[in-house]
Amino acid sequence: MSLRHALLAGVLGVTGAGSAWLPARAQPASAAPVSADTETEASTSVSGVTVTGAKTRLDEPAASGALGQRRLLDTPYSITVVDSEEIDKRQATTIAQIFAHDPAVFSFATAGTTNWWGTQIRGLGVRNYYIDDVPLLLYWGGDFPLEPVESVQALKGLSGFMYGFGAPGGVIAYRTKRPTVAPLLTTELGYRNDSVLHAHLDAGGPVGQDGKLGYRLNLASENGTAYNGAGVDRLTGSLALEYQISPDLNAYATLTAERSNLKHEPFQVYWNAFEGGILPRPTYDYDNLRVANSYYKSDTVAFATGLDWTLSDAWSVDLTYGYTRKKHRSNKMFIDLLNSAGDYNGYAYNFAELDQNHFGQAMLKGQLESGPIRHEIVAGASYMVSTADFGAGYYWSNDFDGNIYRPQSFVVTRPIDFSTEGLPSEERQTAVFVSDTLHFGERWQAVVGLRRTRYELRDLDGDPAVDSGYRTSATSPTIALIYKPVDHVSLYGSYVESMEGGARVSGEYANVGEVLGATVSKQRELGVKYAHGALGLTAAAFRVERANQIDSLVDGLRYLTQDGLTLYKGVEASGDYQVSRDLRLGLGAIHLDPTITDVSPQNQSLRGNIPAEAARWQVTANAEYAVPAVEGLSLHGDARYFGKAPTEDDNVLFIPSRTLVNVGFRYETRISGQRVAFTGNINNLFDKKYWGLGNIGEGINGALSAKVYW
Repeated sequence: MSLRHALLAGVLGVTGAGSAWLPARAQPASAAPVSADTETEASTSVSGVTVTGAKTRLDEPAASGALGQRRLLDTPYSITVVDSEEIDKRQATTIAQIFAHDPAVFSFATAGTTNWWGTQIRGLGVRNYYIDDVPLLLYWGGDFPLEPVESVQALKGLSGFMYGFGAPGGVIAYRTKRPTVAPLLTTELGYRNDSVLHAHLDAGGPVGQDGKLGYRLNLASENGTAYNGAGVDRLTGSLALEYQISPDLNAYATLTAERSNLKHEPFQVYWNAFEGGILPRPTYDYDNLRVANSYYKSDTVAFATGLDWTLSDAWSVDLTYGYTRKKHRSNKMFIDLLNSAGDYNGYAYNFAELDQNHFGQAMLKGQLESGPIRHEIVAGASYMVSTADFGAGYYWSNDFDGNIYRPQSFVVTRPIDFSTEGLPSEERQTAVFVSDTLHFGERWQAVVGLRRTRYELRDLDGDPAVDSGYRTSATSPTIALIYKPVDHVSLYGSYVESMEGGARVSGEYANVGEVLGATVSKQRELGVKYAHGALGLTAAAFRVERANQIDSLVDGLRYLTQDGLTLYKGVEASGDYQVSRDLRLGLGAIHLDPTITDVSPQNQSLRGNIPAEAARWQVTANAEYAVPAVEGLSLHGDARYFGKAPTEDDNVLFIPSRTLVNVGFRYETRISGQRVAFTGNINNLFDKKYWGLGNIGEGINGALSAKVYW
């Protein structure tokens, strides 16, 4: 019997009598306890089952890179954290679904497609992904599996001080599930249309009588045909261990692995060859929008281990080592849409790439006093080696043409070379960092931090004697001031700089293999955070300066170059309010004023334009309602308005604005003494037909699942 069939059988089986009822939100052994007040304010109790809204949880601690772990209320940056309960409730599979309530975090990648450079924060593309603080290259080749994830965090803006070199769009950080204090066992079976079956087992708890060793095991499988005709074939496993060596010393290790094969997904769309200003009518006849034997395969591994050592009541040390690996194998199809009639030129893109990261970090955290000033000190050093082995047999060719309203009969018949011995490159970062949060009484805090990074990029072109990369060093400062008129309110201002490391141009461009140099970005932000009683609120005004990359078409060939500066200025606000015991409402909006400036003479026509793919407005609304008449039943829904956005920097063609609505329910009850949760969601409720900036839209689709707490 295969592992997938065994897992399905285990989920479907009704075995294991005598288990005690388990709390809906069992706390990990290493997590800070959630106060009773926080639980009361953030949730409504239905039949003993906690129904939690999308509260920002500003009072709860969260990891903040080089700032260590602290309350979000005391962090001078805009950060959103979504936990596994919210992810499960919405049956999320994409970044867009995870952050459905945050107007500043968005992904163009629809469900059932490869997330190909699709995620944005504040209009800027996201390139920085971390799994348990260890970097993982995810910006092409898909999302991280969510079954083993406890929370997903979005840091908005520059990551320079807190995480080191990185693109200025922000950071998506995943925190995997940890062992639980009490025994835990849940099994879940789910269905998504057209025929995707999903099974998930989550088990954990202490091992042995002394309880020093704890474990958390997650196994999941997904297989079938998605709403858009894509073939889903995915298997995920995760194991976390924690061991209390002594009362002051704890060790942990986490390992997540996924094997995924997404078959015959709809085309990836490019617009820079389009003539005219009227888009083709969007169609959800997905059978016309794919090549039958296309696929995108990926194998992902993320490992982290470390020691948490409490030196005294005031000081502690964290030691971390991590390794991540992703192998991509692409037989993915792209099209250049040409006109409003729906004609296109089609390209097959074959490549293999093996990306690996080794990461080590030592961090010292503590407190001391100098007269009336209390200091929170975080100091550390890190070392990272990242290697990217781009396949020798990459292929990009205009192999087929067609029209989006007619079937495409092309299939790939030539042999594909997926060896990875072609264009290896190596990136090294050596960094030291220190921050001091100075507390001037109960009302004022100042944050001063520096990270010094030595960066090396070696592009060997297969010959160790040839090094076409570069080396540089940079100091990334951060300065912030926080004023707290009362404990539940923070007013802050912050400034941070970040260097974005060099990048090698990928295979769909004519200048493939060219290394683009490192650049420096700057960010200024003013914000407010409020969390008290029934109301949670965050708001910020920001300005980000970043070197621009221009995607241009020359003599029918696409080139990627660096030129000019982009300014992303804007304001954002999000809040939620517990109207009554049964009703919670949320609302959010972001307004951007993005501009291209300081371009070279040959690109003067772009000066003053909106950067590609940036919408001026995004607005979100959400609600959750516990139905008093039906014990255990809650309803939830959300809507997002996405304003029109230019497809390219030239601002000739715009993707129209759209509003999408999603709804769902959760019903918790007992069957034969076991707690069972039934969950259902419908995405794009009104089947809005729309174009994304790299794909056709997501037609109406739904999911159902049953989860048993043993």
